[in-house]
Amino acid sequence: MSNKYIKRGKAFKFGDNISTDHIAPGRLFHLRNDLEEFAKHVLEDADSEFASKVQKGDFIVAGNNFGLGSSREHAPQIIKIAGVGAVIAKSFARIFYRNAINIGLLAIECDTDKIDKNDELELDLKKGTLKDITKNIELTITPLPEVMIKLLEDGGLVAHLNKNGDFKLE
Repeated sequence: MSNKYIKRGKAFKFGDNISTDHIAPGRLFHLRNDLEEFAKHVLEDADSEFASKVQKGDFIVAGNNFGLGSSREHAPQIIKIAGVGAVIAKSFARIFYRNAINIGLLAIECDTDKIDKNDELELDLKKGTLKDITKNIELTITPLPEVMIKLLEDGGLVAHLNKNGDFKLE
């Protein structure tokens, strides 16, 4: 959809405690200088078919503590490169959440219990809703402040600072 506040995609469901090692396997760390290639292996230790099936705009839907483990900044980067529209989880490991914001990957906290694999979702950032179109249910998320949307539009905190030279968001 063209509305910058609304995102649609299919749910790829994961459980609790998906670590940065599940997301960016350590055995493939030699690919850290080729993130496009690394992205072809994103989440393969949690779902061997994820990288080949995810489409631009699809969602990662997870349980508690998504992104725990090392501060591997490549984890959110390769998720973003793979085309994921947002990661929606019950909770995030703090360092993963910060790294996601820094690079412009949308990370949304929401109760994900009612969402199943392959459900079609519609995320409305302005209204603070997540609709499961497949099940015809609507979940509440915390609406993103305008400043956060601006940071995400600019590609994250780092890109925003590079673009503007300071932290003015007017």
